[in-house]
Amino acid sequence: MRDERGGGGGRADALSGGKADAAVVQDALGVGVAVGLSGFAFGVTSAGSGLTVLQTCALSLLVFTGASQFALVGALAGGGSPFAAAAGAFFLGVRNAFYGLRLSQLLALPRAVRPFAAQWVIDETTAVALAQPTRRSVRIGFTVTGLSLYVLWNLTTLLGALGAEAIGDTAVWGLDAAGPAVFLALLAPMVRTALERVVAGLAVVLGLGLLPVLPAGVPVLVAALAAPVALWADGRRRGRTESVGARDAAEEKR
Repeated sequence: MRDERGGGGGRADALSGGKADAAVVQDALGVGVAVGLSGFAFGVTSAGSGLTVLQTCALSLLVFTGASQFALVGALAGGGSPFAAAAGAFFLGVRNAFYGLRLSQLLALPRAVRPFAAQWVIDETTAVALAQPTRRSVRIGFTVTGLSLYVLWNLTTLLGALGAEAIGDTAVWGLDAAGPAVFLALLAPMVRTALERVVAGLAVVLGLGLLPVLPAGVPVLVAALAAPVALWADGRRRGRTESVGARDAAEEKR
C-alpha cells in the first residue's frame, strides 16, 4: 500500500484527492446497491423455509453474511436439522475471520471502533477495501460499502419477508439461487493458482455429489474437507519432487 501524501500539496492535489475519493465512493455504492438488493431474495426464501419475519430480520441484522444466511435457511427448507444448518452456516462464515486479520492491518482503526467494524467484515467490503491503494481509500471503500450494503440488505430482507405470501412458492422463482450466485461471482476472480482451482473443483464435486445422499446442510460441511485434502496431496507431490531432485543431484556429484 502506498503511503498517504503529506500536507502542502496545493489545490491540484486536493482536487485530485477529491476525484479519487469520489471514484472509491462510486465503486463502493455500486457494490453495496447491487448486492444489497439480493436481500429481498433472502427475505422471501427465509420466510418460505418457515422462519417468521422477526427471525428473518434478526438473521440479517445480527449475522449479516449472505452466504451463511442462505445456507442456513436453505438447509432448513430442505428438511435438514437445525444443528446441521447452523454448522454449515458457521463454516461458511469462518472465512470472515481471516478477512478480518488482513483488514485490521489495512484499516488500522481505533480499538473502540473495531467491534462495530467487525460486523461489516464480509466478502463485498473486503473485495472493495483490498482493491484500494491507500489507507484513506481503504477506509472510505470499506465504510461506504459496509454502510450501504447493511442498510439496503436489511430493508430488502424485511420487504422480502413481508412479500413472501404474495410471491407464493419461492422454488418456482429460483430466488434461493441469488445468494450463492453473488457469492460465486465474488469468489471466482480470487481463484488464481492451480491449487486454488483444485480446491474449488473438489469442493464442488463433494458438495453436489453428496447432495442426493446426505441430509440438507451436511454436504456443505463435507465440502470443506476439500482444502485439507488438496493441501495434503500437494504437499506429498512437492515432497516427492524435492526427493527426486535431491537424488538426481547426488548422482551427478558421484
